[in-house]
Amino acid sequence: MIMGIAVAPIVALIAGILILFMPRLLNYIVALYLIIIGIVGLIPGLMQGLTA
Repeated sequence: MIMGIAVAPIVALIAGILILFMPRLLNYIVALYLIIIGIVGLIPGLMQGLTA
């Protein structure tokens, strides 16, 4: 679970750096960030469903 918690800050940091250098990528970076955070948020629930 520690890895799942550390993903959001790392993704946010990378996204922020990319936006600084390439502002046109903002839409894509925000979309990818939201998708990744959504998947990370769903993984614990999916794992519980598989083991139950």
